[in-house]
Parts: sequence; structure tokens; C-alpha cells
Amino acid sequence: MKRLLFILTITITLTAQQRRIVRAGGAEADEMTKDWPKVSGTGIEAIEANLAELVKRDLFSGTVLVAREGKPMFFQSYGAGNNNDTTYNIGSINKIFTMVALRQLRQQGKIDFTKTLRTYLPDYPSKIADEITIQQLLDHSSGMGDIFGPRFAAAHDKLRTLQDYVPLFADQPLEFEPGTRRRYSNAGYVVLGLVIEKLSGMSYYDYVREKIYKPAGMKNSDSYALSDDVPNRATGMHKEGDARKANHELLPARGSSAGGGYATAMDLLRFTQALPTLLSRNDFLEMVGDHPGIGWGGGAPGVNAVVELEGPYTIIVLSNYDPPAAQYVGRQARQALGIALDE
Repeated sequence: MKRLLFILTITITLTAQQRRIVRAGGAEADEMTKDWPKVSGTGIEAIEANLAELVKRDLFSGTVLVAREGKPMFFQSYGAGNNNDTTYNIGSINKIFTMVALRQLRQQGKIDFTKTLRTYLPDYPSKIADEITIQQLLDHSSGMGDIFGPRFAAAHDKLRTLQDYVPLFADQPLEFEPGTRRRYSNAGYVVLGLVIEKLSGMSYYDYVREKIYKPAGMKNSDSYALSDDVPNRATGMHKEGDARKANHELLPARGSSAGGGYATAMDLLRFTQALPTLLSRNDFLEMVGDHPGIGWGGGAPGVNAVVELEGPYTIIVLSNYDPPAAQYVGRQARQALGIALDE
């Protein structure tokens, strides 16, 4: 039985699933895409033909990379201004880097996932730090909630550091007793980023850049601020009615350890190849397994990204359109490659 993890974010309210067999999409996405062009045939030519139809109907804009044994066999970009070196907002895929960072710190003996949040953030401004563990934050069973809502909307253009995000949720009670349920929590992953900063003595952004991106050879990836001058950065296009509008007014000034960083498709392929060297053998097996069958994804208005590892194949789809643009292309690619679609 394959071990799979899929983190899927839909619009500005994020959701997550963790299960053995996962199908990207779900009822809402399936209803939305029921009339979209379906892949016909098998192999790379079928993927390319399906993409041509999707682009013709303005249903996809972005970059698609399919690799076998780490070597690209299909690598094409679509949409105005996009090319194979374009860097895209990858949404909650940043959470994977947060997971890797914490495991690296555990390998160094700096953190015990069974300990409470208060152990590592003694000044955290809420009593919940005495109740929740690092492991519960990692697996979304802490009871912490989200960062989005009226407070985010009012302050989004001022969110430049992880600490800037804390007032969005620090005074909120837990939604359930820690460890009794699972509910996707962006607030929990912001807090985990603060733990990384405390233990490493570096900002979260610097830690990921130095300890993950650089060793992996990811030269065109970072948590860029909206105000940064970034060559070849895709502009997210959110659909409102029949028109598409740039999504800048919906994004924070800078992403966080919960999501919102940027990467190119090739850099994400480099990350998947470098992951065994970034982690201990046990941690790598815990995250990916011996025979990869795993998917990571993220999305928000004008943002959708999917990375899937299935046996010898890696499928990376980055889009500057709303969900489910990338996940739909990923699903069609799986079908064309003969990879079973989970029911």
C-alpha cells in the first residue's frame, strides 16, 4: 500500500487531507471541471494535446514539468509572460519546507516533537502554548485555527514577518481539545515558523534559503515580498465573473511558514531530488517512503501548484490561475501516464 500525503488548498480558505490513497480535487473541484477537456490517449503527446485544449479555452496558464527518474521528459509553459524560468506563488507547498526544517532541527537534537509549544516559545502570548505539542501542530491536530478572515483582510499589506501574523490569531481559543481531531491550521504553521526562528537564531526566510534552497540548488526560489523586484515572477490572475484580475490585493506583503513563497518548476524538481540528502534516512522515509506515492499542493486566488511523486514519475504543475487549474492538469497527466486515479 502506498503512503500518500496531499495538502490541497482551495481559494483563500485552506483545507487538508492526510490518507493512504488520495484523489486531487474532491466533489467541488470535480463539479467545476466536469466540462473541461479530458485527456485522450496515453503518453506525453496526450498531455500536450490536452493542455492545448485547456489553454484554448483559457482554463490554464502556467508551467508543466513531467520527469522520469529525475530527468524532464516534458517541460512547457503557457500563458502571457510565462516561460520555463517563471517563478510562481506555490501556496501551501511552503509547509513542506517548514516540515523539513523542523526535522533538520530535530536531527541536531534541538527539538522534541512531543514537547509543548511553551518549551520552545516561553513568551508566546496565550495559555494554549502550555496545551499543544509540536507534533500536534505538525499534523493539524492542535486545535489552532486559520489566519484568514477580517483581520487578515485589514492587515494583509502589513504582513512582512512571521511575528506580524501573530495578532491575527493569538487571542483566539482552541477550536477543539488538542489531539482529539484534525483540522487544517495555517496559524499552527506560522507558529512552527516562529519555533524555527527561535531554535536556529535565523529568520524563517533565511533558514529555508540557507538550509534547504541552497543545498538543493534552488537558485530561483524564495519567500519574496510583493514589493521585491523579482524578474520573471508570474502575476496571479483571479477570475471575477468573466474577467481576470491581478491578485495583489488579496495577498500578504510577504508569505509565511504556512505558505505564499515562490519557486520555479525546475527548482521544485531539484528539491524532490535533493530531499534524501536534506533529511536523515528515517525522516525521508517518514515523509516520502521507499516507493514514492505522494502529492503536495497549494492554492489561493490566482495561485495553484501541485507536485506529485509517483514511482519513477514526478509531475509538477504551477499555475497563476485559480484552483483547480494546476491540480486538474496534474490529474490528467497522471491518467495519460497510466498512473491509477484514486477513487
